[in-house]
Amino acid sequence: MRPIFPVMPDLFRHPQCGSFGRMREREPCVYLLASGFNGALYVGVTSNLIGRIIQHRDGNFDGFTKRYDIKYLMWFDMIDTMEAAFASEKRMKKWPRDWKKNLIERDNPHWRDLAVDLGLPPLA
Repeated sequence: MRPIFPVMPDLFRHPQCGSFGRMREREPCVYLLASGFNGALYVGVTSNLIGRIIQHRDGNFDGFTKRYDIKYLMWFDMIDTMEAAFASEKRMKKWPRDWKKNLIERDNPHWRDLAVDLGLPPLA
């Protein structure tokens, strides 16, 4: 049985805004994850950031993020529509790795797991 996390899905903290604000339950979002040991990066899109991060952490789906243990939220951006979020994700997936690292370091210079700010417990 999966543990129930003390998640507050109506709050978020984006590294650029620096303060808590309202998050709709379904909000288009592009996000960057990193692994804890090999430096792998992953660009994703979702309409439920907290739910998707929990899935990545639990390893619910086989694939790149599970294979490389990618589960730390390093950056995210709330987008107006899913269509715009998909377009942004496709663009970012074509970026060189250094561009993605620069984006993370601009907004999250200490590479903190931003999922903790969303109410998820820190990973061990």
